[in-house]
Amino acid sequence: MNRLLRFAILGSLAVSASACSHHKKGVNADLAASKVTTIGVNAYLWRATLDTLSFMPLLQTDSNGGVIVTDWYVNPNVPTERMKVTVTVLDQDLRADALRVAALREVNRSGAWVSAPVQAATVQKLEDIILTRARDLRRAAVATN
Repeated sequence: MNRLLRFAILGSLAVSASACSHHKKGVNADLAASKVTTIGVNAYLWRATLDTLSFMPLLQTDSNGGVIVTDWYVNPNVPTERMKVTVTVLDQDLRADALRVAALREVNRSGAWVSAPVQAATVQKLEDIILTRARDLRRAAVATN
């Protein structure tokens, strides 16, 4: 009976160990989706956001908190309008809901900047551009591995 008990324990340990190694293999295959870095958020979303907003002056960046705030940007083609964008990367996974974009818009009326509404499509388009860029960065990283 003692020998049977030992065999059962060793068998269950062997099955558990093989299950663990199989699980680790699945995690390694998906490391690119959750880029492991020293920053607190998904590196693909972070890099894609910086790339996308590179034409705007940056006011604040916090890679641990995942916040990027731009300063006011005046489009040279429309000097009576300016925009300010805040992007928050919320997670370490590359997912659409791991990104929040907020924008402020002001128009110049008689020399004074006045708040104006931002079209919802503008924020949505910015989110789409960032997510597309992040996916492209991920694909490039997976292709090189």
